Amino acid sequence: MPSSEMNKQELSAELEQVLREYNNFKARNLDLDMSRGKPSEGQIQAALGLLDAFNSKSEYKTESGINTLNYGCPDGLPECKALFADILGIDASKIFVGGNSSLNLMFDYILQCYALGASETSKPWSLQGEVKFLCPCPGYDRHFGIAEYLGIKMIPVKITETGPDMDEVEALVKDPSVKGMFCVPKYSNPTGVTYSDETVKRLAAMETADDFRIIWDNAYCIHDLFGREDTLLDMLTECEKAGNPNRAVEFASTSKISLSGAGVSVLAANAENLAYIKKRCAKQTIGHDKANQLRHVMYYKDIDGVKRHMKALSDIISPRFEVVLNAFESELGSLGIARWSKPNGGYFISLDVLDGTATRVYNLCKEAGVKLTNVGATFPYGKDPLDTNIRIAPTFPSIEELSTATELLVISIKIAALEKYINA
Repeated sequence: MPSSEMNKQELSAELEQVLREYNNFKARNLDLDMSRGKPSEGQIQAALGLLDAFNSKSEYKTESGINTLNYGCPDGLPECKALFADILGIDASKIFVGGNSSLNLMFDYILQCYALGASETSKPWSLQGEVKFLCPCPGYDRHFGIAEYLGIKMIPVKITETGPDMDEVEALVKDPSVKGMFCVPKYSNPTGVTYSDETVKRLAAMETADDFRIIWDNAYCIHDLFGREDTLLDMLTECEKAGNPNRAVEFASTSKISLSGAGVSVLAANAENLAYIKKRCAKQTIGHDKANQLRHVMYYKDIDGVKRHMKALSDIISPRFEVVLNAFESELGSLGIARWSKPNGGYFISLDVLDGTATRVYNLCKEAGVKLTNVGATFPYGKDPLDTNIRIAPTFPSIEELSTATELLVISIKIAALEKYINA
């Protein structure tokens, strides 16, 4: 019976039973972490062959003769650009290869726009008064951290099953002080939503300030689960078709492909944006780790090698998602006290509990030894206006740990809901 249909006596009896189950968990002194989307040890082990990609000391040169241990190629090895071009489905001429962190590339690019302008001819954002960014929510906390650090005002935008609410977006960007928008367009963090073709085209074509930029964080571009695959239009191409070729800059990395601490990042942009970015980078660095770029090329060889590896990772990750999703469905599906996403890929599940109870759920889990992502992390300034959303990260714990943590999470959701109904 749904909790909302119980009378006070039935609710109290049910709460008493669930609290007994909860206290049994507390007595176990658990110490489990579901707070961030880190790769599991199995995923790391699956990519360890990357460290042995160089079979001899003579292999540090590329086939074209580039010495990866010396200066040169500040925008990345051609071979690495070609590999990422196939991963992203774009032309290699649009790609710039960085270090191990796409977040670093993203921060530097936004800071460049803020301090110097989004192009050679545009005025720095910092000299144009208040600067605003649109933030699809629930969204990625590290995006919000960049904006908050720079003093950029964040405007939440509702995310739907097809991407951000485009009626809302198109109305907001008419304000010339709105200078940008964060997007995780495929298997969004945390909802798992992939932007529809219509959404991508509307983003590319909408009327904005000339120096408006879309931060196209394509972090989960080939991170499919369950043998399913969403498709996503190429934003750079759509912007060119719409007559706004400078509008978007794309970011990606191998952080969730190879080794998170030793991967390769890229950005992709049209010719004018790329030239402007390269001009800054020529002053910023002589070049990133080309040996690591070559190592990735030698290990994966081509897009087929990457796909085989991602299939192996999916075989590790998918069962973890199934543990959580099956528990939610069997324990919460008929109660009407929670909703959750069922993504085809990515790293997260977005969980919505009853309004006003997410913090209570978080604290109950914490007190019993399970750490969740901070409530509010999926909204600007760390404030969920409805206190309802929790980002679930299933990848890191073992299957056994995840099963235990999810069981406790379900119990905590029930407690918080029952308390709310009793006190209504």
